[in-house]
Amino acid sequence: MRLQRTIKQEVSFEGIGLHTGNHVNVQLKPASRDTGIIFHRIDKNVMIRAHVGEVSDTAFATSLGSNGTRIKTVEHILAAISGLGIDNLVIEMDGSEVPILDGSSTELIALILKGGIAKQGKKRPYLRIVKPVVLEDGHSEIAAFPYEGRKITYRIHFNHHLLGEQRLSIELNEETFIKEVAPARTFGFLKDVEYLRANGLVKGGSLDNAIILGDNGVINKTGLRFKDEFVRHKILDFIGDFSLIGFPVHGHIIANRAGHSTNIKFIKKLLSATDCWEIVSDVEHAQALTYS
Repeated sequence: MRLQRTIKQEVSFEGIGLHTGNHVNVQLKPASRDTGIIFHRIDKNVMIRAHVGEVSDTAFATSLGSNGTRIKTVEHILAAISGLGIDNLVIEMDGSEVPILDGSSTELIALILKGGIAKQGKKRPYLRIVKPVVLEDGHSEIAAFPYEGRKITYRIHFNHHLLGEQRLSIELNEETFIKEVAPARTFGFLKDVEYLRANGLVKGGSLDNAIILGDNGVINKTGLRFKDEFVRHKILDFIGDFSLIGFPVHGHIIANRAGHSTNIKFIKKLLSATDCWEIVSDVEHAQALTYS
């Protein structure tokens, strides 16, 4: 069991939101132990904790909300924070959507490492899967199984002749996250862009922050960072969503054609299945946990 972590010093970045297209300034600030991850909308003076109980929307991204105030598209920054094992952090924003940057978590990783990682004088509890939990959600499935460590196996399938099916299994730790998951960018299909924009989405989307697939292949001149970049990005999204449990999870997670909505449904089912997991703390006993 490791010690809790925050960052050593404040760091900041800015950019446009993928869906709103609005420019937002963000500051990451150290936080004391047991704080967790907190979003602070300084333009509204509203604090929103990064927890599944605060999820307000899962359409094309994961959004958090409290008292009518939202933080949109939180999954990439939460994946970076979780992937680096940061437990306590305040994320100050002067707008409603986390900037998309290049569509991956690479720049966020670099930013956090620039701020430095500080160990804190208290152990970090984790959630250990002790019995299988399975969710079937239409064509999507997610399951968690007991496993010594943290492993994710993910399968995607799209009706596109150049994408089709991709599958990847990763032993998750800081090194594998940084090298194998964080660089994978969000993606979409050219045929869907017009529909999404007509519905007020992807106003900030471009070839600089998303992979776009047309009928003849990837439109981006820079090509792909990985041959299977699509499934890797789905794993990135899943890690960000899964961090909303509030604890690192030790187990083997298997996901099939899942998205943000299924991810959140699975988290809620998992947390409700209290006989299927235990919280391992420094006194080595299980504690109750709810998501309400």
